[in-house]
Amino acid sequence: MPALTRLSVLCFGLLSSVAGSAYAGPLLLQSTTSTQNSGLYDDLLPQYTDATGDIVRVVAVGTGQAIRNARNCDADVLLVHATSAEQAFVEAGYGRERRDVMYNDFVLIGPSDNPAELDLDMPVAVGLEVIYARRLPFISRGDDSGTHKKERALWQGAGIEPDPHSGQWYLETGTGMGATLNIAVESNAYTLTDRATWIKFGNKQAHRIVLEGDAQLFNQYGVIDIDPAHCPSVDHEAATRFIVWLTGDAGQAAIAAYRVDEQQLFFPNAPTD
Repeated sequence: MPALTRLSVLCFGLLSSVAGSAYAGPLLLQSTTSTQNSGLYDDLLPQYTDATGDIVRVVAVGTGQAIRNARNCDADVLLVHATSAEQAFVEAGYGRERRDVMYNDFVLIGPSDNPAELDLDMPVAVGLEVIYARRLPFISRGDDSGTHKKERALWQGAGIEPDPHSGQWYLETGTGMGATLNIAVESNAYTLTDRATWIKFGNKQAHRIVLEGDAQLFNQYGVIDIDPAHCPSVDHEAATRFIVWLTGDAGQAAIAAYRVDEQQLFFPNAPTD
């Protein structure tokens, strides 16, 4: 065999070996704009890579889109914040197991002059009733994200259907949390956001938290490994490694240690085995 041909065969064999076994590419994590906007992954993932050597690529979209992407096998791991939708994902055979990983809370933000005259510790249903009664501008993400799902549940809990008022005082952006906050600030409007994104958000201007603390505003995040029986291409070993680290002592400590402006953004609560 000519030397050049032997070299070509050798190179092809080496590349095939690397592609087929030693290197499977980065772990694909479908997650939310809230975790991405908070800066958590910029802090957390380098620690994971240092510990394991694995690289993680994050796709940050709304929870609904992240779940759809994972259902279409465009993920190894799913980390989102809509517990009932996550459980349905697992029950339908798309994910193997859902585990709690961390929590924070949602807050209602609004103009500093607070035309709805909301009190910080007011029940959220009462606050929404006031916004509705006075037809004050409210910005919705309108994107089937975890935040949007929570917002819709809160309106329903208050006995209010905002859809007939879409395009009037109730405006839907169809965008992520950061863009929605920018629109709310520029429109002098109210909106719902997770606290972590609000703390990290750099364009608050005169807006502030006007309502917080209601138990209905609890915000749980869960992590799911994609079922290889549904998605044969999934890197199940890498997904398992990531989830074990994230829900173990090292990952939970890293989540607890992450702060912005000396404020803790997420609180780990993975169950202990």
